Amino acid sequence: HQERYMSLKAVKDYFAKFDMEDRIIVLERSTATVEDAAREHDVDPDQIGKTLAFKLDETPILVVVAGKARIDNRKYKQHFSRKAKMLNPDEVLQYTGHAIGGVCPFGLPAPLPVYLDISIQKHREIIPAAGDRYSAIRLSIAELEQYARSSGWVDVCG
Repeated sequence: HQERYMSLKAVKDYFAKFDMEDRIIVLERSTATVEDAAREHDVDPDQIGKTLAFKLDETPILVVVAGKARIDNRKYKQHFSRKAKMLNPDEVLQYTGHAIGGVCPFGLPAPLPVYLDISIQKHREIIPAAGDRYSAIRLSIAELEQYARSSGWVDVCG
């Protein structure tokens, strides 16, 4: 599981620059699904930050949404002027360095546009993955904005 280690290491290295790597939570059980993550972190599933990967023409973008939120194709097209086209698992790994279940906007091999959906604003803290299906980090909304290097807020969920 070399890629799992590398992915988590990339996120730890990223947060080390801010002296925050000790805030990464690594668990024994998988948190690859929103339900699993919510159970392991003892929070409402909606508080889990899902990072979804899309392609705008040839440009990959990430959108962090609340755990229970679903992309609304009409709203997405209204905002981005394109149909929502998700990256396939190989593309996700290529562009983010993280496999499905651990995708997050941190420790990326190259910067990507990261958007935050307003669905997460109702929570004080959000728990996105931290590079693999066993890791996560608790962040306030302001911290998520800062460390995800957010390109802005969007309203693309129904």
